[in-house]
Amino acid sequence: MKRAPLDRGALRFDAATGLIPAIVQDAATGSVLMLAWMDGEAIDQTERTGEVHFHSRSRGELWRKGATSGNTLHLVSLAADCDGDALLIQAHPKGPVCHTGASTCWGSDGTAPLARTLSELAALLAERKRDLPAGSYTAELFRKGRGAIAQKVGEEALELALAAVAESTERALSEYTDLVYSLVVLATELGITADDVVRSLAEKKAVANSR
Repeated sequence: MKRAPLDRGALRFDAATGLIPAIVQDAATGSVLMLAWMDGEAIDQTERTGEVHFHSRSRGELWRKGATSGNTLHLVSLAADCDGDALLIQAHPKGPVCHTGASTCWGSDGTAPLARTLSELAALLAERKRDLPAGSYTAELFRKGRGAIAQKVGEEALELALAAVAESTERALSEYTDLVYSLVVLATELGITADDVVRSLAEKKAVANSR
């Protein structure tokens, strides 16, 4: 699903510095990851590339998060608060956000390993879809398009079903995670976000509770 561009006219940048604070939240887990600053150029580059950029106050220049460490932030949404003087960025972190190696700038967020792993996987797949590196099987799936990805999901689902009834639990687990991986590839191709999945599951939970 295509992201709506940020309404620049509603933003209130600091008159002296031209900056606006930006809070970063993990799109999959809801954890607050970091606080940084953006100017118009950082917003432009973030929306254009899909990777979060900031303005470094210490260096006085544009800063792509993860440019040195590789721990990039892949944009899901960018929104202003009610007064237009702060931004909320929802993103998938490719790795630890803090320079100390912690998952957030406030230390470990205590997020369940599954949620954190899925968020980091989503970030990696967004990168594969954008860069299409040679030699990457996943990138080749993205090159072939939606039909090939959907076919792969079907193949993995069948292999899981067969393993569940005729093979070991360990083999079924391997097929299960292959299917989950393929489903996240498909979600990346379709532009389905974590919020979309949560909303749809909540609807199905409500139906289940009514039966």
